[in-house]
Amino acid sequence: MKALTHQALQDLYATDNYLWLEATIALLRQREFDGLDLNNLIEELEDLGKRDLNKVRSLLRQIMVHLLLLAHWRQEYATNYRHWRSELIAFRDDVNNTLTTSLTNKLVPEIERIYQIALRQVVQKTGLLETTFSLTCPYSFDQLVTDWYPDDLAD
Repeated sequence: MKALTHQALQDLYATDNYLWLEATIALLRQREFDGLDLNNLIEELEDLGKRDLNKVRSLLRQIMVHLLLLAHWRQEYATNYRHWRSELIAFRDDVNNTLTTSLTNKLVPEIERIYQIALRQVVQKTGLLETTFSLTCPYSFDQLVTDWYPDDLAD
C-alpha cells in the first residue's frame, strides 16, 4: 500500500473507513507512528470497546429473557422449551467468546438494570403480570454465563 500523507489518511477515514483501517494497520506494523491519524484511531478504539460492551450486555439480556420464559411461561413451555434452551446455548457461547475480565467488571454492576429491561420484554411478550416474576434479578452473573438452568428445568 502506498504511503499516505496525514491529511490524506484523515480524508480517507471520511470516505472509506475500511481502507483507512488497512492503512492504519500498515502504519502500525511498520512502526510509522508519526503518520497515524490519532484522533480517528482513538475514536475507533473507543467505539470498539463500546461495541463489545453493548454486545455482551445484549446477550446477557437475551439470556435473562430466555431463562424467564423457561421458568414462567407455562402456556408455551411444551412447544417452545427446546427452542429457548437452544437459544441459551448460542447466547452463552457468544457471551463467553466475547467476555473479558474488564467487560465482566463493567457489567456485573449493571445486572439489575439489564434484568429490568429483560423483565419488561418478557412481560410484553407473554402478557403475564409483572408480579409473576421476581422484581429483582434472581440470577448471578455466573449462572447467566455458564450452562446453568433452574433445578426444575435441568435435563
